[in-house]
Amino acid sequence: MQHITDDMIDAAVSPQDAQQVLLDAFRSFGHGQAAMQERIRTEAQGVKLSTLGAVIPEQKVAGAKVYTTIQGQFTFVIVLFSTEDGRALASFDAGAITRLRTAACSLIAARHLARPGARQMALFGAGVQGRAHAIQMAQVFDLEEIRVCDPYAPPGLAADLQRQCGTPVRLCDAAETVAGANIVVTASRSTTPLFSGDQLEPGCFVAAIGSSLPHTRELDDRALERAARIAVEWLPQTLREAGDLVLARPGLVSPEKLVELGALVTGAAPGRQSDDEITLYKSVGVGLEDVALAGLAWQRVQAGA
Repeated sequence: MQHITDDMIDAAVSPQDAQQVLLDAFRSFGHGQAAMQERIRTEAQGVKLSTLGAVIPEQKVAGAKVYTTIQGQFTFVIVLFSTEDGRALASFDAGAITRLRTAACSLIAARHLARPGARQMALFGAGVQGRAHAIQMAQVFDLEEIRVCDPYAPPGLAADLQRQCGTPVRLCDAAETVAGANIVVTASRSTTPLFSGDQLEPGCFVAAIGSSLPHTRELDDRALERAARIAVEWLPQTLREAGDLVLARPGLVSPEKLVELGALVTGAAPGRQSDDEITLYKSVGVGLEDVALAGLAWQRVQAGA
């Protein structure tokens, strides 16, 4: 069984490749032709073990991601199997896959929920995921500026990100970051809301990807209340894990607001309906994403061997 490293994945799979294979995977799931396994977390003495997975027969793969969390640090591994004969195909360092797939899914949601003419992006949290989102958003939207709020930003971050995105980048406080933004990405480790939902510009799209724990949230009740549509990857897992929704005022998030990504990409549910409505994508990360991207990486590495 081959082991595929993060460097091999970065060399074989582009952000555009990731967006396409994940679009195909969510279409397959939306049509009932793929299945997911919810995340299970097990913890003892400060060490957490998490697992999640998927079966994607159209891609001929099944697999699981397993990772540890120790003092807030993650170590990921993916194991991939063939759905044709059941054999183990490969294991993966999953840092690159996790980085690629999270931003790629936000882009898929944005294509259905953001205004095509979006020009101003707000980014809360400029870690690995935040930077990946800025780069992929800048490749798809004709952004005029990316404003970043990150109290832990290292020196030179704005210049480095501007070079990677080809778009002016400016560090700001929270209020200035969100003001007038057409696209808002929250990729922080905040446990409480980052800004007031009243500050969201009419017509903006919000991708909230920083929290996958039921006791933490990046968005307040007002942001959820103003959202006309809230897209999620998979309702069973999201409603258990997403603190943004779990901690919301009872009855605030009505069922008719919620739509799965699979329904969006198959056309079973509508995307943005008007220029001024606020739309939201809440991500927690699901096994379908990891397994689909691992399957593509394995195919690419095999083809190049």
